[in-house]
Amino acid sequence: MDRNTGEVTMRRATKETSFVHAISSAGVMFTLTRNCSMGDFENCGCDSSRNGHPGGKGWVWGGCSDNVEFGERISKVFVDALETGHDTRASINLHNNEAGRLAVKATMKRTCKCHGVSGSCNIQTCWLQLSEFREIGNYLKIKYGQAQKLETDKKRMKAANSAYSHGVSLETFSTVLPTDLVYLEDSPDYCIRNISLGLHGTDGRECLQGKNLSQWEKRSCKRLCGECGLKTEAKQTEIVSNCNCKFHWCCTVKCEQCKQVVTKHYCSRRGETSSNNIRRRKKKGQRR
Repeated sequence: MDRNTGEVTMRRATKETSFVHAISSAGVMFTLTRNCSMGDFENCGCDSSRNGHPGGKGWVWGGCSDNVEFGERISKVFVDALETGHDTRASINLHNNEAGRLAVKATMKRTCKCHGVSGSCNIQTCWLQLSEFREIGNYLKIKYGQAQKLETDKKRMKAANSAYSHGVSLETFSTVLPTDLVYLEDSPDYCIRNISLGLHGTDGRECLQGKNLSQWEKRSCKRLCGECGLKTEAKQTEIVSNCNCKFHWCCTVKCEQCKQVVTKHYCSRRGETSSNNIRRRKKKGQRR
């Protein structure tokens, strides 16, 4: 995605925009929290506020809990400050920012250490740690799939987008949980090229096939091509790279230019029927 595409997409209050706001907010909070616990900031370290208090049967709070409250507080100041408007979209973005921060807290895991005579585990000392950021991302990916569209009256929405509005009314969020992602507009069909929206479509996009791929990468061609009614086409491509490099005293490195033919895979149309396949996919998505 180029810069212009990103700017156009982010101006739309779609499900994808809600996810971007949530994951970005979570990322800032995650980084601040981890750096704080590692002692990278002055006057900031582990959260020991609960140390010594019983946490449950057979364990007490102790150790070095990640200071998630610090990360939440500072990230809220910086990330939410980017929303300078008072319109509908600003209210939606602020809600999704908060959902991202809550995702960090929801995925924290308890880590414990046993204490006792001769290695027994009579009592445990436990503390809270951040999950790996991929786990937070997976959590928000589920929330993205469950995102709720806010149905607003068109007149009210028009007023909410005016310069004198104070944004979405509280009633609009009455049925939405703070952890939910919310959006206003249906997503465009990303399979189809749409210059006005800055979308390039998937026709001609490279996808991955072959060995030594992750499970996610193995589904690359199915997601980019198959789900958009396109076929996967293999093309032989010649690439040139440096090889047989040698160090010469002193002080240069000289390399030969080696050519290699590799197979790359691209999404391509299935003749004249491809546009019909894409349209059928779009109508099917609209029925859902």
